[in-house]
Amino acid sequence: MKKVYVFLADGFEDVEALIPIDVFRRGGLDVTTVSIMGDYVVETAHGVRIFADTLIEDVDTSDADLLFLPGGMPGASNLYAHEGVRKAVTNQFAAGKKVAAICAAPAVVLGQLGILKGKRATCYPGFEHLLEGATYTGGLVSVDGNITTGEGPAAAFPFAYDLLGQLTSPQAVDQIMEGMRFKHLMEK
Repeated sequence: MKKVYVFLADGFEDVEALIPIDVFRRGGLDVTTVSIMGDYVVETAHGVRIFADTLIEDVDTSDADLLFLPGGMPGASNLYAHEGVRKAVTNQFAAGKKVAAICAAPAVVLGQLGILKGKRATCYPGFEHLLEGATYTGGLVSVDGNITTGEGPAAAFPFAYDLLGQLTSPQAVDQIMEGMRFKHLMEK
């Protein structure tokens, strides 16, 4: 079973974290939510309190198949400010393993870490200037090597399905999309 760690910081965008977590778990991935706040309770950008599975101080992400960073503000800034997040993401990228970020997080975290240099990436409009060395695509989802980036809240489903497909199979994604009625939605 593929292992995914989702870093949660106060101010993360609700749907950008919860939709992928839901899709990943439906798809059979082993998902661990990781609070970087020193407390299991993390508050979303819209005041919803989420109870994380573990604290960053108690987790070793070296077994990760994917590290995922939701966006939102100040969530993305809080992620970048945390030394443990920066180290985990840098190590994951250096090992050639998958890193994904959506909304402000591709720019605020990945861009400022310098791991998007020479890559194609997307992010929430207005943050492009922080995509240091990347080619901004403006797409809902951009995949370049081991980096997957998403544009914003509306991209949460396509972003999650793309990542699920990278870690499982097209058949698994198709089954989850059908069960969640996403394919039906796209036919309208």
